Amino acid sequence: MPNLELLPARLVLKLGSALLVDTAGEVRRDWLATLIDDIADLRARGTEVIIVSSGAIALGSRRLGLTDGGRGSLDDAQASAAAGQIVLSGLYADLLSARKLTAAQILVTLDDLADRRRYLNASATFARLLALGAVPVVNENDSTATAEIRFGDNDRLAARVGQAAGADKVLLLSNVAGIYDRDPALGGATLINQVAPDAQIAAELGPSSGLGSGGMAAKVEAGRIAAASGIALTIADGRVQHPLSTWLQRGTGTTFLPSPAPGARKAWLIGHLDARGTLSIDDGARAALCEGGSLLAAGIKGVSGSFSRGDAVEVHDLDGALLARGLIAYSADEMRKIAGTRSDAQGDLLGYAPRAAVVHRNDLVLI
Repeated sequence: MPNLELLPARLVLKLGSALLVDTAGEVRRDWLATLIDDIADLRARGTEVIIVSSGAIALGSRRLGLTDGGRGSLDDAQASAAAGQIVLSGLYADLLSARKLTAAQILVTLDDLADRRRYLNASATFARLLALGAVPVVNENDSTATAEIRFGDNDRLAARVGQAAGADKVLLLSNVAGIYDRDPALGGATLINQVAPDAQIAAELGPSSGLGSGGMAAKVEAGRIAAASGIALTIADGRVQHPLSTWLQRGTGTTFLPSPAPGARKAWLIGHLDARGTLSIDDGARAALCEGGSLLAAGIKGVSGSFSRGDAVEVHDLDGALLARGLIAYSADEMRKIAGTRSDAQGDLLGYAPRAAVVHRNDLVLI
């Protein structure tokens, strides 16, 4: 019997390659069928489910006769994804249809969720598909994405899909049981059950997850993205049969507890993975941000990257720790001119009257 307290209204469920594809490059169809049974049971209880599925590259590489799991080069990965994605989508269509559910494939790139207009379009698509009773099956469009414009793993993609879809929960099913306080291979490790929103946790804790491109660092980052957006994210063991119902019964794994949900615009900013630059700020500016203020040029001690007005940038303290993300009001060249200056001196440097802030508080979110 599932724990009804764990049942979300809208769930994003991510499956890793190591669960979906065996070492011979074949789909673990029997295992996947038990998961689809779980999804059908949840749908009958009123939970909407979105699947974020890895596995296309692993499946396609075998069919194309490529070594290194199709990851020997970007060209090989793109070709493997093209060959594997058609197998993967057909598999989900068949298994979901057998439970009288309709699969809907969505392939996204980083730009689809980084560009505000396209992000809103994606949100509308998820909403409409779920309203029609479909089960969206999402993957990164690895056939066309380049190394410079891709998520790189489906853990962070799942967190971003959770934001775009307005999910209540993100569940990362993996071949690890969660995050441990030390490397489990060393012995004596203890599973971390909960991670508070402001907790610092080492990304390297825990083993690699196998065939895919992710790993524990990606899962920790996904947890932070989701939690900062007001969405709980759990890493759970998916190696058992009926892994979703097993998780609902046991409630085990590592859960990143959510912060209070931010506004929709700030939730989108939290997940920005394509920041075009970095601003380093002093302690005074950091204190102002923590009190809800805007970022002013006077507190900026360093500028790096190449960006234009309106691009996303990261804000770091002088030790390099990430503090915030926001939309910049100046270009990189302009920022280098006015960094560290007060507003009364900026007009002469810029050749026009300065704006109210470098990053306005309405366009900034603390991490």
